[in-house]
Amino acid sequence: MTNADDRFITVSLDKRGVSCTARLLSDRAPITCDAVWNALPLGGDVYHAKYARNEIYALVPPFAPQEPPLENPTITPIPGDLCYFTFSQTQLGTSSYGYETDAKHQGRTTVVDLALFYERNNLLINGDAGWVPGIVWGAVVDGLDGMADACQDLWRAGALGETLSFRRA
Repeated sequence: MTNADDRFITVSLDKRGVSCTARLLSDRAPITCDAVWNALPLGGDVYHAKYARNEIYALVPPFAPQEPPLENPTITPIPGDLCYFTFSQTQLGTSSYGYETDAKHQGRTTVVDLALFYERNNLLINGDAGWVPGIVWGAVVDGLDGMADACQDLWRAGALGETLSFRRA
């Protein structure tokens, strides 16, 4: 159900030419939604999760005037969830995460992770840190099947040269 106050964004894998549409969950995560909306467009190199399972994400510089509180948290995101995470540089610094030394987020004190979950059975636990709750700030309302197929291709064929972008619809 939508209303006149709903805000929508387009989430895209740019090189693959695949997009989906998501509705911001302003009623559940108002601070996060406002921060994201005001900063759009956002995006960067895409990564496929190693630990969380069916997740793709981009690491971007912090953009909120103040980092959002943990509103509408989850450790079990469902297909179509858009999640927001904040990490320190040292949290993402070990080689086990697979980030190259020249990754664009290297050297930032704070790193924001904007993620899309595209399939079921996700669990936000990290072997180094334990539970990693995320803020659910959006829900895909159209195009998830095509995006999920592209995410599977990303997993199998590789992410190099691909970007994940978030724009106002």
